[in-house]
Amino acid sequence: MGLYRKFVNQTRKPEGTLGKMMVNGMNSGHAKMADWGMSHLPVMSPAQIAELGCGGGRNAGELSKRFPQARVTAVDYSEVSVAKAKEYNKEKIDSGKMSVQQGDVSNLTLPRESFDLATAFETIYFWPGLEMCFSQVAGILKPGGAFLIVNESDGTDETSLKYEKIIDGMKCHTVENIESALKAAGFSRVVSDHHDSKPWIAVVAYK
Repeated sequence: MGLYRKFVNQTRKPEGTLGKMMVNGMNSGHAKMADWGMSHLPVMSPAQIAELGCGGGRNAGELSKRFPQARVTAVDYSEVSVAKAKEYNKEKIDSGKMSVQQGDVSNLTLPRESFDLATAFETIYFWPGLEMCFSQVAGILKPGGAFLIVNESDGTDETSLKYEKIIDGMKCHTVENIESALKAAGFSRVVSDHHDSKPWIAVVAYK
């Protein structure tokens, strides 16, 4: 495997030196897309937020700013990502407004029916079975809770499909596939939006 391929494969689970390089670029590289996605957050005042697949922690920090009354729990299964997210959000963690922990979305150990909002930015490409993982998310949400998914790819754009071929375990999903899996996982209502000029998508599901 060439160096470039080794590097882009770090998007799945950053590890070692290359993983640190990848995570360092995630926060700035995905910021515009993430902010566009956050514009789709429902009007709510969540007390507990779960940021799943938190990467470098930038989006967990933004959620904490948008909902200052909330406590954010950020989760990632990469030790490198967890370390970076902790460093990025040290002030929030020290104040008790946030925690960052290692975890697996296919087997979430977070308290059931405890969260008002869950988010997933640029991460479901690597989740091992959408319906199974979405069921895990549904399990931690309170009745009426919301789950926001934001992807840079709509599952049909050429660039992302090219990366899908070289990144192990990556799967680009269409809005239709995501909506179907969410409903099969027990979400009652799903609302989706597609960026006017980019393949970005935002999907909000309600339990």
